[in-house]
Amino acid sequence: MGSQIPSDREVHTTSVKVRFYELDPYDHVNHTNYFSYFETARIEYLSDMGWGLDVLKENGWQFVVVDIKARFLAAARYGQELAIHTWIEQVGRVKSTWHQVLYRGEELIAEIEVTAAFTDLEGRPRRIPAQFVEHMNSLRSQDQTS
Repeated sequence: MGSQIPSDREVHTTSVKVRFYELDPYDHVNHTNYFSYFETARIEYLSDMGWGLDVLKENGWQFVVVDIKARFLAAARYGQELAIHTWIEQVGRVKSTWHQVLYRGEELIAEIEVTAAFTDLEGRPRRIPAQFVEHMNSLRSQDQTS
């Protein structure tokens, strides 16, 4: 996993503020809550692109996480503002690879790589619709900045 935010594609940013009930006994964010932060950011990104969960469901589609690799580098604490940067690294026939990094200011706190499969609502793998692939490819441009 590389923590470098790319400049050759669109990168979506979501902000979250750490809430007290997300803390573990050591007064820092429990590692399981980072997965919720990252998922919230992915869902917001899809929605902002016009591919929200409601649109996917209306068309009989869904993204299902099939693999996650995570690295935790520092602890976040109550009240801190965190920024999650999300981008889609690759779109294949059925799967896509997403990268996300979570920062507190300039400090990298955690990073994640997610592989998501495109399925119908019964969970059967389906080819990613051409319009989604075209949209993802249009986000890749040497003129984009993070």
